[in-house]
Amino acid sequence: MSKVTVKELEKIIREGHPKRYPLGGNLYLTITKSGAASFGVRYQISKKSSYIGLGAYCSKTNSLKLARQKSDELKVIIQKGIDPKQQARDEQTKKIEQEISRQNQIKKANATFKKIAYETIEFKKYEWTNHKTAKQWKSSLETYAFPIIGAMPVNMIERKHVLQILEPIWFDKTETADRVRRRIEIILRRATSDGLREGENPAVWRGNLGERLSSPEKTKNKRKPLEERHHKALDYQQLPDFMVNLRSAEGIGARALELLILTACRTSEVLKAKWFEFDVNECIWTIPASRMKGRVAHTVPLSAQAMNLLNRLVRVEGCEFLFPSISSGKHLSEAGMSSVIRRMGLRGLITVHGFRSTFRDYIAEQTELDGTIAEHALAHRLPDRAAAAYQRGTLLEKRRLMMQIYADYAYSGNT
Repeated sequence: MSKVTVKELEKIIREGHPKRYPLGGNLYLTITKSGAASFGVRYQISKKSSYIGLGAYCSKTNSLKLARQKSDELKVIIQKGIDPKQQARDEQTKKIEQEISRQNQIKKANATFKKIAYETIEFKKYEWTNHKTAKQWKSSLETYAFPIIGAMPVNMIERKHVLQILEPIWFDKTETADRVRRRIEIILRRATSDGLREGENPAVWRGNLGERLSSPEKTKNKRKPLEERHHKALDYQQLPDFMVNLRSAEGIGARALELLILTACRTSEVLKAKWFEFDVNECIWTIPASRMKGRVAHTVPLSAQAMNLLNRLVRVEGCEFLFPSISSGKHLSEAGMSSVIRRMGLRGLITVHGFRSTFRDYIAEQTELDGTIAEHALAHRLPDRAAAAYQRGTLLEKRRLMMQIYADYAYSGNT
């Protein structure tokens, strides 16, 4: 077919019949029902026919001559086996990806630690029951973290920067330093989840800062006068193996020690435990105020392992105690659990009471749980009585989760 001339094209457009007109050399003009006219090229790739538009007709900006030039350029591409429509889509996708990448780079550059920290505090304040928590976060971060990493984009923060913050205060202000570390870790974890940084979190303790800095609990304890230091405690890393041996030990004393470890309770609280104190349906142990050191009733959520232990205990008829003494007819004496430690060859190395420290160290160093929850589990009295009374109720389910996490870890040596 011969090529359509400019005058012939003008006549086609003037008559305006809706149709696709061949203009020669695979170039076409399409006229719609509304009278709009546009150029296009029909071509084949891998024996499949296709059509690509070349824009609306315009005698000045997109004339027949210009349309044919475009058609010739497309022929070169098509002869190479390249689909021009796919190429156009790929170029558009590339432009979009480049723009997204550019926007992400701008976003990351503007995502300073200070900015993300304030956003994190604003987000988390709705889950905090104490209104002072947000102020404490801001104060500690503004004092210790912001001067070093506040203006840095979160994706630039490394382990050396975190150590630069913590090392100067780790020994003199251990509690504060540990809280700052945890807060930095939470903020950077949020930044990672938002796609603002990649890689490992430089503020995590396990396998990272824990290899460089001494244990917070042990550091605080070391500074105390000798008479105030904790009872000798089993290192929590040794707990799973200890529990394997304990479970194989026979006797009521071994079972009492097992329950003590699973509940983080005091020796007397376990030894004097009575059957009526346990609600097996709700998996709760309520210790009366009269038996608590602080003279406040204490509710202990029981893990699955603790419930299993209860179910295995043999109830002695006529005796109200979980752990009865056959000789006295009352409850087991303190020597009952201490003798278990002696038989395991650990006398002088650990104490029964020290398992509370084992629990507290594990929660502090190996979980992200709020220290306040662990303090409740240990029945430590909070300074603010009103807040303490309120939090006892609201923290029960959180403590239940915590005790289950601890029990799972304690029994992990059996897996």
